[in-house]
Amino acid sequence: MDSFNSYMEEGFPFTGRKQKRLETFLASRGLTYDSQITYSVTLCDKNGNILGCGSRQENILKCIAIDESCEGEGLLWQIVTQLVKQAVEKGFSHLFLFTKPEYKTVFCDMGFYPITQTDSMLLLENRKNGISTYLEKEQKNTLEKHPDWNPELPSGAIVMNANPFTKGHAHLIASAAASCPFLHVFVLSEDASEFPADVRLRLVQEGCASFPNVMVHGSSDYLISHATFPDYFLKDRASINDKTAELDLKIFGEYFKNAFHIQWRFVGEEPFSKVTNAYNGQMKKILPSFGIQVTEIPRKTAGTTVISATLVRKLFLAGNMDALTSLVPETTFRYLNSPEGQALRKKMGENL
Repeated sequence: MDSFNSYMEEGFPFTGRKQKRLETFLASRGLTYDSQITYSVTLCDKNGNILGCGSRQENILKCIAIDESCEGEGLLWQIVTQLVKQAVEKGFSHLFLFTKPEYKTVFCDMGFYPITQTDSMLLLENRKNGISTYLEKEQKNTLEKHPDWNPELPSGAIVMNANPFTKGHAHLIASAAASCPFLHVFVLSEDASEFPADVRLRLVQEGCASFPNVMVHGSSDYLISHATFPDYFLKDRASINDKTAELDLKIFGEYFKNAFHIQWRFVGEEPFSKVTNAYNGQMKKILPSFGIQVTEIPRKTAGTTVISATLVRKLFLAGNMDALTSLVPETTFRYLNSPEGQALRKKMGENL
């Protein structure tokens, strides 16, 4: 195949017939089109047949494939170069890349560095030692805020979205903090929830201020993000891909465990979200192989009502502030009742 006769098409993303054609090509290469994609590029021959393609969702490059007849002709380099160029133009400098493990050498030669892999997926980033740099920074932050923290002693961990922080989350943290010498709480940094990431992090920090052995971290892109676990953010998904859950949990076991000497991970019971419940199930299967015990803590109730962030959002959106006092800590209620919180409520209503 003469790659010099190929031409490039861009989609923001593709729709209609062009999207169907891309989906068909990806299927022929053993890949599935991702509905969260925001930009795609294809290289086509003079007859319009796709020779190769690649896509981007925010700072994640994915769905990259080349027709087997064109491998080794430089098309992959053209596609990735265009994806990186367009991502930088949109303000994304820290990039992640999903691909198959057999392509590790190819993408390493393009300036990407492996984070972890399963038997079917490989995750890379374009920053050398990016995850190690993040963890070293969080270790330093922990020592600055908790000078008595001994990183050599075993600790526990919770990963939460807290959308927003409720008395249920506070109960989970209190129970975990009483069960281990030190507790690290990682709040998802992905801005894909009704409450912005900076607000969620602040509310958790305020809600944990009374716990002397708790450190609250932002999770960055390395825990339950679009890069490590995209299924979490597909709201209509009834189940998860065990392989993507495995990738996310391997990152936790390979990097976070050693950085913070984590021996316990605490989770709350999940009677509502099938995706989160399935993720918790995978956690119980995978993390023990890294020496991490998974402990599930029963949900907090207010009377006969099981406290959940979903219920809090529903009542907040309806303006039923009185009903929230039994469901959220005073720090969260103060935010919800503030001008900033009420402005967010209005925005949430407009986005319905």
